[in-house]
Amino acid sequence: MFSVGGSQQAYPGSRQQVRSAILLPFLVYRGQVVRAEQGGIGVRAARSASTELDVGVSGSFGSAAADNDRRRGLPNIGTLVEFGPRLKVNLGPAPWGGGFSAALPLRGVFDINHAFDYRGLAFEPLLAWGDRSAGGWGYGVSLGLVLGNRRLTDTFYGVAPAYATATRPAYQARAGLIATRLAFNLSKRLAIDWRFFAYARIDTVAGAANRDSPLVDRTTGASAGVGLAWTWLRSDESARP
Repeated sequence: MFSVGGSQQAYPGSRQQVRSAILLPFLVYRGQVVRAEQGGIGVRAARSASTELDVGVSGSFGSAAADNDRRRGLPNIGTLVEFGPRLKVNLGPAPWGGGFSAALPLRGVFDINHAFDYRGLAFEPLLAWGDRSAGGWGYGVSLGLVLGNRRLTDTFYGVAPAYATATRPAYQARAGLIATRLAFNLSKRLAIDWRFFAYARIDTVAGAANRDSPLVDRTTGASAGVGLAWTWLRSDESARP
């Protein structure tokens, strides 16, 4: 499959904004054991009627310190890869339609650009609601928390004494809440091989463990995007749930 879309982002803790458009190929494979989707690649370890346990891999692109005034002079954050188990739970139908689900991923974080250096441990509990109408529209809302141990929070919020300046004092990050995330998504199948999608996400560090870090200059950030997905090749067998 190929996905093309555009987005505008403003990251919590920074005034940096990014506008971009990208053409991105991706594989969707839902086998009995191995699963590959846009959210990452995983191996299903166990499954029941209402729960599923898998071990997965996901990642995020890095950022250059020179692109952020408050981080200028600090080491760059490389491309990060997360690996670990995730428990998914079907919480049943909602009174107004659709259904609730929860995800509890616990993953180690590693920096590809620095010889897979261990960056810490992340726990990201998520509560989601989703529904699909007879007209082919899909809707979803999710609320999640991002928590990390001290090593991980120090990657984003810590300032070692060697990098302290007159306007950026040294700061030792604390373990705990990194951010709270509220996300919305919308999709519509236009044809057998074409799908429209849109999303919006709000991230906030209000109440987070390191809200007082000198690297934070705003409490809330938002990202949004729209795009089209085209299925290039399709297997003869339908995807498994």
